[in-house]
Amino acid sequence: MILYIKGGCPWCVMAESWLKQHGHHYQPVDVLSDQEAFTAMRRLSGQTKAPVLVTEDGRVLADFGPEELPGFLGKR
Repeated sequence: MILYIKGGCPWCVMAESWLKQHGHHYQPVDVLSDQEAFTAMRRLSGQTKAPVLVTEDGRVLADFGPEELPGFLGKR
């Protein structure tokens, strides 16, 4: 999975914490330091807000809170 994040974003920190606590492996990508990643995130999600999670099968969860992750990823 790829987790598009922005430095200083509290929702991004909470998303990373939840993913780690529940044993999900992901690649964090900071879109503030990587313009190509920002463009990719915007193309995938249709927006500029983070976090954005993209699964291996191409599903996208954009601008979310950690409470949305269990339903999106399945409980673990």
